[in-house]
Amino acid sequence: MAGKIRLEDRECPLSTALGHVGEWWTLLILHDTFDGYTRFDQFQANLKISSSILTSRLKTLTDNGLLRRRRYQTRPDRYEYVLTDLGRSLRPVVVALAAWGNSRLRPEERSMILVDRETGIEADPVVVDRATGRRLDGDDFVFAAGPAASPAMRSRYADTNARRPAPGSPD
Repeated sequence: MAGKIRLEDRECPLSTALGHVGEWWTLLILHDTFDGYTRFDQFQANLKISSSILTSRLKTLTDNGLLRRRRYQTRPDRYEYVLTDLGRSLRPVVVALAAWGNSRLRPEERSMILVDRETGIEADPVVVDRATGRRLDGDDFVFAAGPAASPAMRSRYADTNARRPAPGSPD
């Protein structure tokens, strides 16, 4: 997937992230790991995925640092795939995608929901700003050029940056 990133998008964090996890099977494999699956045969049986595609996706996830291989048997060697901290950090993204998918369905049409483990009560995931607790799905938050932005990125977000106070300056 990384080869599909256009040259002008290489600095965009969204393009970079999609290069790592934007392939359909990749997100489903990650979802399985969040549910506790770790072994090749478990992924294959649950996802009904071909061996060659699964091998390729697990290699990419390992190469990108989202999973790591851990031997659980010798003679013959057998490995399981466990989440790294980087891989675990994608869980909120997968939760948000599932919630978005469910939001388009009536409650009786949902085949999977997120619930509190102790109470069984369905959760309603939202993405919020860590500092303020405010929801990020409205018009109050916009993208802006960051410190490492190229001239093209700065130009794209020039209007946004003009409305934003300079770091350290009073509002």
